[in-house]
Amino acid sequence: MKKYLVTLAKEEREALGALTSKGEHKSQKILNALILLGCDEGEYQVKRSTNEEIACVLNISMRKIDRVKKRFVEEGIKVALNGRKGSRIYAKKADG
Repeated sequence: MKKYLVTLAKEEREALGALTSKGEHKSQKILNALILLGCDEGEYQVKRSTNEEIACVLNISMRKIDRVKKRFVEEGIKVALNGRKGSRIYAKKADG
């Protein structure tokens, strides 16, 4: 599997920190913010956690961490936090 390197700028770290500590947000958005903060390998990170530590503390799968990191690297912080808009098309079930 590819290794995705998360490097947050100071402003991004501050925004994610504020998101996780104040206000009302969807639980998945907060979880994704915590993942990004834990995986950050930028100069403003004091101690980087391993994926195993993050998965254990947040009680999530390693796959979830990899997906969030991949979305951050390929599509940016907004998509990494909120996910992609649903692109699935649901066919209506015909009655009878």
